[in-house]
Amino acid sequence: MTTAKNSLTSAELLHADAPNGISYAYRRFGNAEAGVPLVFLQHFRGNIDNWDPALIEAIAADREVVLFDNVGIGATTGATPGTVEEMARDAVVFLDSLGLSRVDLFGFSLGGFVAQEIALTHPSLVQRLILAGTGPKGAPGMEEWRPDVVDSVVADDISPEGYVHVFYANSDSSRTAAQASLGRIYQRQEGRDTEPSLEAKNAQYQAVLAWGVRDWTAIQRLLEISQPTLILQGDNDIMIPTAASYTLAGLIPNSKITIYPDASHGSIFQYTTEAARETVAFLSN
Repeated sequence: MTTAKNSLTSAELLHADAPNGISYAYRRFGNAEAGVPLVFLQHFRGNIDNWDPALIEAIAADREVVLFDNVGIGATTGATPGTVEEMARDAVVFLDSLGLSRVDLFGFSLGGFVAQEIALTHPSLVQRLILAGTGPKGAPGMEEWRPDVVDSVVADDISPEGYVHVFYANSDSSRTAAQASLGRIYQRQEGRDTEPSLEAKNAQYQAVLAWGVRDWTAIQRLLEISQPTLILQGDNDIMIPTAASYTLAGLIPNSKITIYPDASHGSIFQYTTEAARETVAFLSN
């Protein structure tokens, strides 16, 4: 059984006031005696409490974890920037405000873009890198999202059905996993983080589109990522093409990739046990 100190659903929402004038919202819990903290960077339109507790708590039993809202997201103040590069700078300011000079990073989707940028611009800060459901800047297939994906998750008014369409495969087993995951994510009702605003969503989407502009020089930067890197992805991600994750694996020198079957963008929420086990093992090597 997960203890309270390792529970996403009971961890207090804290605030860190940074030199840039931003008050960052975060939750920090888990096993603080094992290695450096593992900092999580969230997906498009996601906040602290949109992580699946089954994934986070399984990792927190072994490692200290830090979940936070970047600038303008959820309960964090300020205006969300429209580029991944600015998001990365804002994230580094947050880490500095906590006095963290060495961390592991777990970046999911848009958070994976930010994690790559931090690893490239602040290599001494990042010990190990985990990239889930994400792809490299400027790579083929990253230029834009499919119309059905845009309709499902970029529109101002979105539904659980749209989320499931993008994050899960069109199979009974995957859809069953979606319902279980959503039940866990929304288990917490009291003290829940603030939902991201439409202004924040629009800025994030600008950043996504700018990241996807075809740029061979940007792709070559992957060769400069020196950190050991674990890549997790579904076999048919309709949001970030699975092929883009293979590009990451092919160009990041010290990397390995795991592809989960019958899965789309939310493979780490569909396969929480496997993703947590692989993450812990990777960080322990």
